[in-house]
Amino acid sequence: MSAFRIGRVTALPAGECWRRVTDWPAHAAQVPLTAVSVSKPPRSTGVGTVVVARSALGRFGFDDPMEVVLWEPPSPGRPGRCRLEKRGRVITGWAEISVHAKGSGSVVLWVEELRLPLVPGVFDPLVARVGRRVFGRALDGLLGAGSAR
Repeated sequence: MSAFRIGRVTALPAGECWRRVTDWPAHAAQVPLTAVSVSKPPRSTGVGTVVVARSALGRFGFDDPMEVVLWEPPSPGRPGRCRLEKRGRVITGWAEISVHAKGSGSVVLWVEELRLPLVPGVFDPLVARVGRRVFGRALDGLLGAGSAR
């Protein structure tokens, strides 16, 4: 199991920050070689939403299906929280994103636990380091220039 945490401070208000980090299709533009689809028409948010990230190079690739199992948008005095359970054959685990109001801006915390059944556990630190880098860059892109580490 590879676990990692990413935190960012942004000038964005909590509601806008939440909207950006839970805009699942927008994640595809931030992660190379990845396409994202969402199934739960007509909305793409809330418990039960299934997000599938397809990572591929040519015909070789895999799907990373995730289901939203917790959906609590931020409200005055309460942070927003979203939890996704990874249900794929290649990647399992979970990710939890929280958005906390801080003054006129907000703080985002992304915590993820990845399990790669085909990769020996000795590589967990490397997987966590790559995860921090890839998802950190994705989070920076979603938040725009107003975020700091």
